[in-house]
Amino acid sequence: MKSLIAVLSTAILSFVAGIFLPWWTVAFAAGLVALLMPQKSFISFLCGFGGVFMLWLGLTIWIDRSNDGLLSARMALVLPVGGNVVFLHLLTAFVGGLIGGLAALSGKHLRSIFSSVAP
Repeated sequence: MKSLIAVLSTAILSFVAGIFLPWWTVAFAAGLVALLMPQKSFISFLCGFGGVFMLWLGLTIWIDRSNDGLLSARMALVLPVGGNVVFLHLLTAFVGGLIGGLAALSGKHLRSIFSSVAP
């Protein structure tokens, strides 16, 4: 249950931050959630990865549908994905998930540093 809350919190906070700030603020959102919610390292990584992966996959599909797939079809031809739009969506979400997962892992370790210093 705690992991599901962390995944959803990461996705929602990343979405809200992405409305007003640059794309890389997803890292701050994932790190902040991991900093505030104590979990094991691997679980923190998975929660950050899953939250940003789901968000970016949903956003790429939403943007793709809003322009009738024109941009993603052209990008799939330019990038080395063999013209496969679905693979392009998954690759984009995977890159975002890695950013979120590594940021969450950093937030978890930052929490452990702060907790070991505090009396």
